[in-house]
Amino acid sequence: MVSRDEFVTRFGGVFEHSPFIAERAYDASPVDEPLTSGGVHAALAAIFRAASADERLGVLRAHPDLAGRLAIAGELTEDSRKEQAGAGLDRLSPAEHARFTELNTAYVTKFGFPFIIAVKGLGKDDILAAFETRIGNDRDAEFATATAQVEKIALLRLQSMLPDGGV
Repeated sequence: MVSRDEFVTRFGGVFEHSPFIAERAYDASPVDEPLTSGGVHAALAAIFRAASADERLGVLRAHPDLAGRLAIAGELTEDSRKEQAGAGLDRLSPAEHARFTELNTAYVTKFGFPFIIAVKGLGKDDILAAFETRIGNDRDAEFATATAQVEKIALLRLQSMLPDGGV
């Protein structure tokens, strides 16, 4: 049986800068072993969904802007850096970077949290198109979309951590 400390150390960053989710998941009930991406994700997602609206908003706000100042400063988490690089966001032209910056600013001003999208398998044009569409949403719709994307990001991270289905 994996200890609480081991579980939190290993999975506390799956939901960006939000180890409380792994702590509560472990405390709620043991995750079946062998640990699988699906089993761990189900446990973590249940806690995320049960968290207060303010806590979920905090998780959203813990995510970095896409191609934003943290990326430029080299201050992204390793997972975020790899995800953004995989989508080509570390290789934007000056005009593309300016458009991302403009959209990031407008989005945060409108919604109070950064634009979040699971970038795996997407290119910069796909991401920009989603950005430009979703900025037209109302806050409730976008909060729901962003939380669903956070859960998808968490699953993708877990699948890379537990690629063989269990460890």
